[in-house]
Amino acid sequence: MKSFITILLLGITLPVAAQPEKPKAPPARTVPVDEIRRFTQVFEAVRESYVDALTDEEIMRAGLRGLLLDIDPHSSYLSAKQARDFEDLNEGGYAGIGIESDERDPTRIRVVAPFDDTPAQRAGLRAGDFITAINGIPVNNDHSSASPERLRGKPGTKAVLTVLRQGEKSPLTITVIREVISIQSVKARWMEPGYAYFRISAFQGDTGLEFRRQWQSLQTSAAGVKAKGVLLDLRSNPGGLVNAAVEVADAFLPAAVVVSTKGRNALANSVYYSKPGEQFEGVPVVVLIDAGSASASEILAGALQDHKRATIIGSRSFGKGSVQNVIRLDNGDAFKLTTSRYFTPNDRSIQAQGIVPDVLLSGNGRAEITERDLPKHIKASDSTEAGVDAESGVVLQGESYITKALVYLKQNRVKP
Repeated sequence: MKSFITILLLGITLPVAAQPEKPKAPPARTVPVDEIRRFTQVFEAVRESYVDALTDEEIMRAGLRGLLLDIDPHSSYLSAKQARDFEDLNEGGYAGIGIESDERDPTRIRVVAPFDDTPAQRAGLRAGDFITAINGIPVNNDHSSASPERLRGKPGTKAVLTVLRQGEKSPLTITVIREVISIQSVKARWMEPGYAYFRISAFQGDTGLEFRRQWQSLQTSAAGVKAKGVLLDLRSNPGGLVNAAVEVADAFLPAAVVVSTKGRNALANSVYYSKPGEQFEGVPVVVLIDAGSASASEILAGALQDHKRATIIGSRSFGKGSVQNVIRLDNGDAFKLTTSRYFTPNDRSIQAQGIVPDVLLSGNGRAEITERDLPKHIKASDSTEAGVDAESGVVLQGESYITKALVYLKQNRVKP
């Protein structure tokens, strides 16, 4: 990773094998002096003339945020605290309300998805909601007293949120009671004898291990019962760690490609494989997705779909098929930089297209904001965005969709 960061930032050319003739030196990269001069002019004007005094550090951070804000929806600058919070989220434990959020817009927080059994979900927050104020103070990512970090706080305290929701004529007021968030990424139960249900709410560092533990627990609770079918519920799963999705895929695939990444820099290209041996060999599988299913959940669904190992049911997924590397800076800050795109085993781009289910389930008729709706979103490939004419995704909430998926699983027990 360190070498990749160096190459990415400094543009170092890797050495090549010796040639009969002395290779020509690569063209020197020139610093855009005129552009830097213009930046300096703006910097000086802000420092000398802005209505309120700003420190050099505040101006530079604003400039860096603006640089990343203007290139795509997922590259962003993180303060040291935001970087620590990002790590806490992947580890699954922190104090707050329990949402995966996008905080790039200084004036509002987009709810990517509320996590299961958290204050946010119980209070009614939904994927696609925009939080515009916290306790009556408008969100302003540029000032710590009004920043999204205020969603976190002492357990038991209130966060009164002003929420914009698509389809609602006026803002909603939603009160959430903060608590210690400990996300259990996998839950499992028997729907009926032989039919196992796995709810994966996020892909964290322990998700693969937890998936295996949950299956062992089910087997212990119903000794002698053979699996007749498996339902993976990935609805409103915002994603997480790619390796965790690959570990879950191991249970359903032989040694096979799960996902690949392709970027402009050769070191951003990689292929992820499942390991030999299937835990559920020959067992029919249904995967339930919706418009809130993003990133790693789309990777898992796409892999099982391409290998014809599962039937995908539900609504078109979010379409977050780009890869971000988190690069730490010497002052503790960090930035997320989009470096490549995800591709399914059949070389389909997930980016801005999502995964289109084999069996579509109707929702409430209200299309959700997905990747392709975000300003400056990256195209599916360098110049194309195929498949955008497929049905727009909706969020599918409630037990009724589990029942529908189970009915399909029982009626279509076609082995792969």
